[in-house]
Amino acid sequence: MLTHEQLKAKALENREVREEYERVNREEFALLDMLLQARREAGLTQADVAARMGTKAPAIARLERSLASGQHSPSISTVRRYLKACGKHLQLEVI
Repeated sequence: MLTHEQLKAKALENREVREEYERVNREEFALLDMLLQARREAGLTQADVAARMGTKAPAIARLERSLASGQHSPSISTVRRYLKACGKHLQLEVI
């Protein structure tokens, strides 16, 4: 039986799989960059954002860390709440 890392490595040998994996990761990192930029522009710490969202700082740290590692995609609702806490709003565009 293959481990997760072995299975991932084997799957990424396929060009189409690798391209899709890289595309998804670029999008995840773009979302993280957007959230971090909004927080920086607002001059807020993770604790500040957490307080405004009605949660605790470790939850915000986990959210940002999980996006950085590509392990988690937050719901649109969570992204909206995070951005609202930073004084921003979410605007989606399909191109």
